[in-house]
This record gives sequence, structure tokens and C-alpha cells, in this order.
Amino acid sequence: MWGVLRAALRAAGPVGRPLRAVACRPMAASAAAAVARGSASTAGIIVIGDEILKGHTQDTNSYFMCRRLRALGVRVARISVVPDDVEAIASEVAAFAARFTYVLTSGGIGPTHDDVTFEAVAKAFGERLVPHPELVALVHKFFGKTEVQCPEMKLARVPESSCLNYGADGHTGSTFKYPLVSVRNVYIFPGIPALMERALDGLAHLFRSKQTHFYSRTIYVASDEMLIAPVLDRADATFRGRASLGSYPDWTSNYYRVKLTLDSESEQDLEEAYCFLMRELPPGVAVPLVTDCVSPAAVEVYGLAESGSALGQKVAAALRTIEEALDQYSLVQLCVGFNGGKDCTALLHLVHAAVQRRFPARQERLQVLYIRTVSPFPEMEQFIQATVQRYGVQLCTVEGSIREALAHLKEQQPQLEAVLMGTRRTDPYSCTLTSMCVTDPDWPPYMRVNPLLDWTYRDIWEFLRKLFVPYCILYDKGYTSLGSMANTQKNPALRYTDAQGRESYRPAYELENEEEERTSRQ
Repeated sequence: MWGVLRAALRAAGPVGRPLRAVACRPMAASAAAAVARGSASTAGIIVIGDEILKGHTQDTNSYFMCRRLRALGVRVARISVVPDDVEAIASEVAAFAARFTYVLTSGGIGPTHDDVTFEAVAKAFGERLVPHPELVALVHKFFGKTEVQCPEMKLARVPESSCLNYGADGHTGSTFKYPLVSVRNVYIFPGIPALMERALDGLAHLFRSKQTHFYSRTIYVASDEMLIAPVLDRADATFRGRASLGSYPDWTSNYYRVKLTLDSESEQDLEEAYCFLMRELPPGVAVPLVTDCVSPAAVEVYGLAESGSALGQKVAAALRTIEEALDQYSLVQLCVGFNGGKDCTALLHLVHAAVQRRFPARQERLQVLYIRTVSPFPEMEQFIQATVQRYGVQLCTVEGSIREALAHLKEQQPQLEAVLMGTRRTDPYSCTLTSMCVTDPDWPPYMRVNPLLDWTYRDIWEFLRKLFVPYCILYDKGYTSLGSMANTQKNPALRYTDAQGRESYRPAYELENEEEERTSRQ
């Protein structure tokens, strides 16, 4: 049945009477009155459904409504989730309708026993539930039903003061063939996200405020929230009533710890608050947000190589080795060894940049080899999967020792002839390696390509953090060299006691003595 309604909402064409652009008899203060008082129009959202409260379905409708209404100049003041119960819905609708400019409900519209929203809204306003002639005709048109007691006709029985609001397609301007029901200042949206989103977009004119605009700015801070709390307190006291300040810790980002948001209806107040924070925050803690280091990789990596800096010279040498491998082997003959560690993360970014520059229109995906250890860290596994998505590479996973894994790889993908490795000279058994060398005679035959041989621990971290390359979050929690959960622990050289007397660990890139890099490996 909902497929027919979905088609009705998507099908657009002329209707037999003028479009009703506003709801009937607003019960709460009008948008104009709200603006006259110097405040934005407000909205309350009521999400209806036992399935939300039981955790059977995740609510996405309120999130969509909040974003759309804010863009229209409406401030969402409250969100409530209520069960499929007439009394509970009616009580919430009555309270919201008296308090907010607009009330938007989501869910509980349909032909079954638990679709009780229309009945509850009628009860909230002391009205009868009656068949609406226009809806009766639409039910007959779309479902071919005319019987008063048929399930489909439940869609036509609405509160007696209901208005029918026909939305318009934002692309074509054509009017939808099925309306949204509203009662006073309550707008009754379907619960199916696709239908709700299309209906709200098509009826944006009902909520748009020409007087109110919301302005926002965001600051990303590479500092713990507790350390900047005094600054935030001063900012809140200084701009209270003019700009709102939000502080949100983030434990998943490598490059910032706190996201600060500023919101205001005045662009001038917003800018003053922003400048205040940038001036008062400790120097250097405000950092840029880089959400995509992959697309510009070729430009940024080669730019660094041409910079002439000490790191740039290391990058240039690594790129020459990678390019030599690309001269000798095709992409189907190459793979990048990748276990999620810091060295191979830097290597993958370098190889991606070189391939991106040489083959900008390539169809083949870069191949990545993951030799899975026993008892890997869950955070490492998650990071590997995220990296595969980020770079769009083809992941090949094998298990066992390196020798066993390479033997399996030779059987599974005999076309592979070379493996790019993130090996450095300070790694065990690596001091005599060259940038390109074949495996030992008793190993599966591969060309080992080692672009990072002469890089130091500090070079790796400077490269990653300079280009904002994401790395495994474990490195921010005291680990400096990662193996399996069975043989890896936090590096004691990074341990310290914080202001509250708790044991904590600095991130890996703050390790002072590079020779202590592997002291956390057993």
C-alpha cells in the first residue's frame, strides 16, 4: 500500500483547486509575532512509534527535520519520542502546540491498528475524526476502495478542522498529487523517511522565515576539553544571549580533540565571538579540519618533495623508488604491504600519490596486502577497513607468518611480482637492505621495494601529520609500535600523571627518544 502512496507523492501534476499554502487557525504564536519579539520561530518534533522506543528502528527523521528547519530559519526547541498510544500522543501534541510555533509529527499514519496519529491529534484539540471528502476521493483514486470500513479508508479519516497541504517538486515545480494533513499548527508527516523528506522539502514554504537567518562557525581544537574550559566559560559569559557556544569532545580524530560550535542569529555577534575564542585559546591549538587528504595527494606530496626541506628530500627519494617500481611493473603486478601501522600508512599515501599522478584516469585499483596476525587489535582492523574505503584499494588478506603469507599470495595471485614495503633500516634484520631487492632464495620469489629505508621514526610522523593523513587511533593512546594484542603494550616512555593524578599516555608522535620506539613490543 505504501508503494502506491510513494508513487502518489512522486507523481506531480495540476490539481483541481488552488494550493493551500498555510495551516488553519495557528494555535501557537505566529512566526511574525515571534520575530517581532526578537526571536526566531520555534518548532517541536514528535516522533511516534513503538519501534523507535524498542530499538527496532533507528530514527533519522528528527535529524533531517532539524537540519531542514534550521536552514529555513526555524529553531527546533524540543524533540520527543512517544509510543503508539492515543493518550500519550494527544498529551504531547497539545503541550507542543501551545508552546511552539510549529509542531511536526512523524509516524503513525497508515491502515493498521497501531496507526493512531490522526485520532490522537483530534483528541488533543477536542475534535471529531471525520472522513475528508477530498481524501476519500484520493483513496478511491489510488487504491480503488470506497467501503467506509476498509483499512485504506483510515487514511481519509482526519480531525474535522484539518487542512490539506499539497507540496511542490523542487525541481519541476509541479504539485504533488497527495497532500499532507495539518491541524492548526500541527503538521502530520509520514514515518517512512523517503516520504517524510519529500513532503517536508515540498512544503518548505510553510515554514520558511524571511526575517531569521542562522549563522554558524566551527573551531577544531587539538587540546583536551578540560584545558580550554576556562576560556569557554569566559566566552559563554561574554556572549550569552548573543551567540551560543557548544563544546563536543571527539575521541576518534587524530588531529583534534574538541569541536567547538558557535551559532547566532547575528552575523556580527558570531564573528565577535569567533574572534574572541581565537584570541583567547592557547596558541596553536586551533587546527584546520582536513576531511579528504586522498584527492589532493599527488599535488601535496609532490609539492612537499619539491620544497627542498629535509623531509621534502626524503619524500623525493621515496617517490623516485616508487616511480622506478612503476617503470618496471604494471599495477596488476604490484601490491602494497599494509598492516595498518604508521610506516605502511605513510607508504600507502606516497604510492597513492605517485599512481594518482602517473595514471590519473586508471581503471585498475591499487592492490594492498594485509598479512593478518593472531589476535589483532580491533582498532587496527577497523582502521584497515576504513583505509580501504578511503583510498579505494583492493584488499587481499592472508594469514600466517610473512613467509607463509607470501607463499599463499603466490598461489592465489601468481601475476604479482613486487611488493612495496614500509620497512626502515631500524627495523629488525633490515640494516643491509637496498631500495629494491629480491627475497632470499628460500623465500617465495618477489621483488621487495623499500621506499622508506632511510626514513626515521620522526620523519614518518612529520609526514603523516603535516599532510593530515589519518592513522590508527592506537598511536594516540600510548602505542608506538603495533603488533598483535599478545605482544604489544603501551610505551612506558610516554606515560605521565595528569592534573587529576591519573596515569595517562602521550601520543606516539611525542616520543622523544626514537630508540625507544619498539620497547613496547615483547
